[in-house]
Amino acid sequence: MKVLVPVKRAVDYNVKIRVKSDGTGVELNNVKMSMNPFDEIAIEEATKLKEAGKVTEIVAVSIGPSQAQETIRTAMAIGADRGILVETSAPTDIGGVEPLAIAKTLKAIVEKEKPDFIIMGKQSIDDDSNQTGQMLAAMLGWAQGTFASKLELTDGKAIVTREIDGGLETIELKMPAIITTDLRLNEPRYASLPNIMKAKKKELEVIKPEDLGVDYTPRLSVVKVAEPPQRIGGGKVADVDELIDKLKNEAKVI
Repeated sequence: MKVLVPVKRAVDYNVKIRVKSDGTGVELNNVKMSMNPFDEIAIEEATKLKEAGKVTEIVAVSIGPSQAQETIRTAMAIGADRGILVETSAPTDIGGVEPLAIAKTLKAIVEKEKPDFIIMGKQSIDDDSNQTGQMLAAMLGWAQGTFASKLELTDGKAIVTREIDGGLETIELKMPAIITTDLRLNEPRYASLPNIMKAKKKELEVIKPEDLGVDYTPRLSVVKVAEPPQRIGGGKVADVDELIDKLKNEAKVI
């Protein structure tokens, strides 16, 4: 079985986000970038399935600038066999390449690569859209299992345990299918030095959006990006009557 794993280059989750002075987006200059954590979980799960003998090939795909090759190499060091970079100069953070355009790009790659299933992060931590997996499933007409916290492959089917408001839901998907990963699916491994060296020699194909017939012209425009307002410090009250008075006259909640 061949599995396709999209991976995104995003601002590292340990970095404190700074908004640009003109409010058009977040500051990316001299900022540490790394693989989106949910995508890291996806590549780890694909690697586990390969080690269990249920997957024969893992293809990592990324959309972004030439620096995104580093993200693909990281995926290769974890377990991907080869990579595809759809190179674009368009920004891929907030207000950049939109989920619909990403889904169209992945659809074109799926038609070319013919994978048996796709496993991907449920969302990226920069825009938190949580849309690409669902859009791609609709475009391909494939089954989908979102927010997976457990995955099993058996007899051409995927058994997905997913987290919902009421608890855990277990569903059975016919292949081909799209699975999006949640935080509790696994704990990603650290890539070993020998695997990092091997990753440098693995095949990495670079293509352009035009080669896939995808237009990245945005349909939405970001009006403004702003930091959340500073929280106002709390205060102490002498008794219940004073508390009720403040809730009624200052907070206006009762």
